[in-house]
Amino acid sequence: MIAINGRFFSRRPTGVDRFAYEAISSINDLIEASDPVVRGLSFKIMLPPGVIPEQEFSHIPMATVGRNRGQLWEQWDLPRAVPRESLLLSLCNTGPILSRQQVVVIHDAATVKMPMTFSRAFRLWYRVLVPLLGKVSRTVLTVSEFSRQEITSAFGVSPDKISVVVEGGEHILRIPADTTAIQRFGLSGRPYVLAVSSMAAHKNFQLVLDAISCLGNPPFDVAIAGGANPRVFGVSGMVDCERVKWLGYVSDAELRALYESAICFVFPSLYEGFGIPPLEAMNCGCPVLASLAASIPEVCGDAALYFDPHDADELATLLLRVADESALRAELVMKGHERAAQFSWEMAARQIVAACHGVLGYCRE
Repeated sequence: MIAINGRFFSRRPTGVDRFAYEAISSINDLIEASDPVVRGLSFKIMLPPGVIPEQEFSHIPMATVGRNRGQLWEQWDLPRAVPRESLLLSLCNTGPILSRQQVVVIHDAATVKMPMTFSRAFRLWYRVLVPLLGKVSRTVLTVSEFSRQEITSAFGVSPDKISVVVEGGEHILRIPADTTAIQRFGLSGRPYVLAVSSMAAHKNFQLVLDAISCLGNPPFDVAIAGGANPRVFGVSGMVDCERVKWLGYVSDAELRALYESAICFVFPSLYEGFGIPPLEAMNCGCPVLASLAASIPEVCGDAALYFDPHDADELATLLLRVADESALRAELVMKGHERAAQFSWEMAARQIVAACHGVLGYCRE
């Protein structure tokens, strides 16, 4: 049996949690299809007390184990609940250091490389936890070659022990677009550029506002989705600028509609282990402008226009160019579809299961 660490179900979802959910869902689909890759394997999700996931998986049962919660549950209760001959699969950066029979997914080294984004206590815990997980686990998985190198340099995990699995973006197509959102958000009258805000420093959202400030009165609006307070980012009157539309939190159905109607999507991040939003945009036929940083070029390939994440003038110039050149937008849409097709959650699930097979096969020898 492969026991899946279900601690992530107990918290508000993040990008890392999206990876875990989509991977489990795709493994469930492989079981449903009787795919040879899952032949002879069984899976069970281990949950802390009081956690009742909204999602259910028809072929992967869930079990509540232990008495504690949080880190204490993960470090103490979980390893004791996993049967001796089973393999533990931890998908979200953490896992019990007492479990040697474990495959763990470490997504990046942001706690070391971007320390300003995390509390001191959180950084210290990861400095202890991740090297130990890298040492005791049978295999470490990560989501890009960039992250593989970062984990080695930041945490001392041997690169020979780390394998790369992909992520996907096609989940955005599962839910029909809420086309009424465009008018509801006041975006039906003019072209608009889409960005998704975040208060995390490494997301570098300030650059987008700086670029718009450089343009003065651009021939497009800027739609900013996300729950961050616009006053945190306000610069040069951008909070009250009529060209900037602060949308707040949007649903997946609304986000799909926003992608599909935007002239482009801007992704200014300074640090990403992978970066799912550009793939979402590409799947929706939205041209992508992306930061030339971290894993982003590895993921986007030649399907994006790149800018220096510290150069607002360069981004402003690119925005004007994309807004003006319909042929360029069409080319980016075509390349985006081709690039997005190279990534999928099914592929991620197959790679994860193959890694588990490798560990189980090694242990049986």
